[in-house]
Amino acid sequence: MLAVRSINEADESRDMPHGHLDVVSLEGVDFGVARFEPGWRWSQDVGPIAGTDSCQFHHNGYVAQGHLHIRMDDGEEKDLGAGDVFVCDPGHDAWVVGDETAVVFDFAGNIHDYATPGK
Repeated sequence: MLAVRSINEADESRDMPHGHLDVVSLEGVDFGVARFEPGWRWSQDVGPIAGTDSCQFHHNGYVAQGHLHIRMDDGEEKDLGAGDVFVCDPGHDAWVVGDETAVVFDFAGNIHDYATPGK
């Protein structure tokens, strides 16, 4: 099998305050590209959409541009920058650090549910 899709022809696009998400589904894999502008913070910009106190989404990601800070509900924290690959369990907040847009690729199995009620 060989399957190819362009993110420029996303199956779904979702705007949120200070951010945007494009999603392509391909042979059982959902691939998302998120663009988080300076000032974006999950708890302020996505939390009201999701209706949860912290992000309840599992992420398998790659930071292509910019910087993020992630704080887990248990207090663990990490700074992420361009070139970093990460796995993040549900139960966290995240925000853009600095004045550059953060571009994050997410290979989570159900990224199409991100920034929806309960997610």
